[in-house]
Amino acid sequence: MLQFTNQRNSAELISAKALMLCIGLLAFALPILLILTAVVLDGCELVQNSISAYYHTVSRNLFVGSICSIAFCLFAYKGYSDLDNLLANAASILALGVAFLPTSVSGPFTDCLQNAIDMKLIGKLHFISAGALFILLGIFSAFIFTKSGGNMTDSKRRRNLIFRVCGYLIFACIVLLTAYFLFLKDRFLNLADMRPVFWIETICLWSFAVSWLTKSGIILKD
Repeated sequence: MLQFTNQRNSAELISAKALMLCIGLLAFALPILLILTAVVLDGCELVQNSISAYYHTVSRNLFVGSICSIAFCLFAYKGYSDLDNLLANAASILALGVAFLPTSVSGPFTDCLQNAIDMKLIGKLHFISAGALFILLGIFSAFIFTKSGGNMTDSKRRRNLIFRVCGYLIFACIVLLTAYFLFLKDRFLNLADMRPVFWIETICLWSFAVSWLTKSGIILKD
């Protein structure tokens, strides 16, 4: 009976690690795959204004499918406490909001998107969902993954450093995005040509990805 219990616990651990690995890989690959899909399938070589703007391109199914996969993985995640699970479930719901509530799009335009797209209330709900999701992802990296149930090993200390750096990067990106939309977007119109929102969101996603890949055990495992 003890052997069966140990085997079950080991299987559950492997399953949890695989879940975290999937989340990390999906988040890391998403911006790259969106660009490549738009180029290959529609000849759209210019990067869109945001990751969410790819919803309105030929990459829509990839965008929605990837975000939904991340959402389901977050829902299946089991944390250290009921609060951790609640935050993961909230992040899952917010991710579904990002996937199914399309963003609004404004200039500068690309070969894929040549006109403004105003989703009105839905676009605002998308913006709120994305912002709240990034905040929760930062909380996971900086405050939840750094928890320890016992004596902290040297590897755990190094992993915690990675978690905190990733979490603080996410928070920094949220501040940058807020500053851009509130103070810079209308004042410095040429900034939009550099696609700042897309690249800041990419840094957010990659920070999130590195954090979950580290949590999965493929980086600095004990």
